[in-house]
Amino acid sequence: MKIIFSDKKPGDAALVILRKGHESVVAVQGGRKVIYIGLGNGGKLNRRKLVILARKIIVLAKSSKISRITLDFKDFVKNFEVAEKELAEILAVNFEMANFEFVKYKSRPRDGWNFVKEIFVFGKITPEIKNGFKKGQIVGGEVNACRVLANTPGGEMTPAVLADAAKLAVKNLPVKASVLSKKEMEGLKMGGVLGVAKGAKEESKFIIMEYMAGSPKDKPVVLIGKGVTFDTGGLNIKTGEGMYEMHMDMSGASAVIHAIVVAAKLKIAKNIIGLIPAVENMPSNESFRPGDIFRMMSGRTVEIINTDAEGRIILADALTYARKYRPRLIVDVATLTGAALAALGQRASAIFSKDDNLLKLFQELGEESGDYVWPLPL
Repeated sequence: MKIIFSDKKPGDAALVILRKGHESVVAVQGGRKVIYIGLGNGGKLNRRKLVILARKIIVLAKSSKISRITLDFKDFVKNFEVAEKELAEILAVNFEMANFEFVKYKSRPRDGWNFVKEIFVFGKITPEIKNGFKKGQIVGGEVNACRVLANTPGGEMTPAVLADAAKLAVKNLPVKASVLSKKEMEGLKMGGVLGVAKGAKEESKFIIMEYMAGSPKDKPVVLIGKGVTFDTGGLNIKTGEGMYEMHMDMSGASAVIHAIVVAAKLKIAKNIIGLIPAVENMPSNESFRPGDIFRMMSGRTVEIINTDAEGRIILADALTYARKYRPRLIVDVATLTGAALAALGQRASAIFSKDDNLLKLFQELGEESGDYVWPLPL
């Protein structure tokens, strides 16, 4: 999608008009398509409303096969209580995300895909606002890149493929990406990662991404992503219904990969490490069993009660490996338990921490990004 800054409204692009009321529709006015967006009947609207509204514009455009739209930036400034640069960023992130569809395995329709190709933004656009749109497109683009990795079927998204994807994602960026082999993990005594992967034909990988753009004196932030490229549950096998989307059990890994990419593209002056234990959890005559005991990289032993609790086992080895960086903060990102979904549904991600200040910070950042979190007891 291109965002083009213009002094006037292109005549052949659908016009976005914000108006009072709750109805949002596409209509034809004077021979031109118009996307009317209802703002409700109140005063200025907040960030959460802006996120939904931005996505609604794209959804309506796509449903009416509109590929080019134009909007007046000052209409958004007037109606939302958000600073101009942030407003531009939020619009761009959510335009990109709403325009995404995973079509890799679909046949192209005869009249093409219904994507929005160009958005014309007119009005007095300062360099700061332009930078906001640019940053938003980078962030939205990397969120969509996460979605591509997570949606790729398990037969085509193995630990080795995920490792290659991580290296490709940072090509030409100031990020050092390396992958530990099975032999190297054996040398480090990563009993958790190796033990979970025993039943799979595909070998486990341990992906390391190092973005060191801060001061050498600054301790890094370490991001750890769960990379179970397919999770059958192992010998404690899942039901068919529960197994269907388990190619997405590496969503934490994809989020970490593209968080590092975003940091590098935005030239964030911080030291950030990404660690991804990547495995398949498969049942076979080689699989780990309930009752088995693993000796982890930390030297501690872990008894396996249920082989479908594989995520915390591989993350434990990654947490131990993270110690070598002497990090100031570790964040692990994981599709770890369906109980979080049962508690919070689609509204927010669960966050766990013993640090109340950190919980508060993440909730504030969630509000800023539109990716909301809610604390659950640890």
